[in-house]
Amino acid sequence: MKTFTKLNQEHHRAILGFIDTPRVHMGPNIPDEFGHDELSTKSSAPELVVQPISTEEVSQIMKFANHHKIPVTVRGQGTGLVGGCVPLYGGILLDMQKMNRILELDRENMTLTVEPGVLLMEVTQFVEAQGLFYPPDPGEKTASIGGNISTNAGGMRAVKYGVTRDYVRGLEVVTATGQILQLGGKIVKNSSGYALKDLIVGSEGTLAVITKAVLRLLPKPKESISLLVPFTSLQTAIEAVPQILHSGLQPVAVEFLERETLQDTEKYLGKSFPDSKSPAYLLLSFDGNDREIMEKTFSEAAEVCLSAGASDVFLADTQERKDGLWTARGAFLEAIKASADEIDECDVVVPRNQVASFMSFAHSLEEAYHLPIRGFGHAGDGNLHIYVLRNQLSEDAWMLGKNQVMKDLYDKAQALLGQVSGEHGIGYDKISYLSQIVGSENIRLMQGIRKVFDPKGILNPGKLFEENHN
Repeated sequence: MKTFTKLNQEHHRAILGFIDTPRVHMGPNIPDEFGHDELSTKSSAPELVVQPISTEEVSQIMKFANHHKIPVTVRGQGTGLVGGCVPLYGGILLDMQKMNRILELDRENMTLTVEPGVLLMEVTQFVEAQGLFYPPDPGEKTASIGGNISTNAGGMRAVKYGVTRDYVRGLEVVTATGQILQLGGKIVKNSSGYALKDLIVGSEGTLAVITKAVLRLLPKPKESISLLVPFTSLQTAIEAVPQILHSGLQPVAVEFLERETLQDTEKYLGKSFPDSKSPAYLLLSFDGNDREIMEKTFSEAAEVCLSAGASDVFLADTQERKDGLWTARGAFLEAIKASADEIDECDVVVPRNQVASFMSFAHSLEEAYHLPIRGFGHAGDGNLHIYVLRNQLSEDAWMLGKNQVMKDLYDKAQALLGQVSGEHGIGYDKISYLSQIVGSENIRLMQGIRKVFDPKGILNPGKLFEENHN
């Protein structure tokens, strides 16, 4: 068990010496939302919430916290799903929402420099108005860029464009001891020592505090189409994915969903889809710069899907139709949450050819433990989102059942040579599964890296893996 200094009035007064009073909240003045994230059932209140507005303020806070051995947890918008921003040991919560400026658009270097509190949807809207494109597309558009970077968020365009890490050119960070570091920059290539920038990406706030990010941009594609493709079974749908990927058509996204999830979404949004009776679906998108090529792409994609067993192909080629389909895709989680008293999530990634096998196994658990299970995900990269639903169960029965389901799911992922998380991270909720799947030597190396960055273990303690700081 870690031991940290408890904050007192003297600490509070000292922090007020370098942070304006309205941006420091203590005790009963702290809103409940700062004790939990989007999905986590565990709540742990911070002792102090500080809202910095500059890198220099973050540096002062970290120097103070390190000197007194006070734990610090960084929070963006709190949209995480594994408890990554829950301040398990109290201490200081750094609320980064006020560091939300877009600092520079550099057209020549095709980069955008932002503070961590800028929202993903704000980045998207800003660059697209300039004819540019930021490809990472996680489902939660109100998440902060700092949070996306901290979890290496993936999203639906990863098949063609990659994940957040692929679009982070540079970072400004503050270490646990308060040192300000510049990692990477606007450069395209870099073989200058260890890739420290890439260590920060996906580290879930355990290595440093992100205060600026230089994001890589692309030209905005001029044309796009989307396809909703029903299949008679999930197995048939998943078997079609390699044929689509090998066709040379380069899809932007290849999503899969099942009938129950689509019907939950119809009910939640109050909208009907072209087809909601088929057992399984693929949702595809393609982009490019030539309308004629897009029309040819649709014809070829439809032919591939139909020859692979699709029962139909529905084209969305107007903005309204495309927005309708992808708004629905973005609402899957909220629709599932609305259909149940409580849910827990498994965010595994397996080899693409094992998606159907994993989903079949998940549904066998539904029968074995009498718990409803919903699933959808990224068929193009093997990242699956499996949700266990609680409906009118006692707390004891729910905890026992869902914990056993989760154990079985992660055991299956390991057997299929998968990993614990494709994009949501580990937080505190998935610690035991990470240790199980990656092994003790990997954990030892991670612990060593963490200790070099943060000798006293004050940054986001209790996340990713167990530690031995006293």
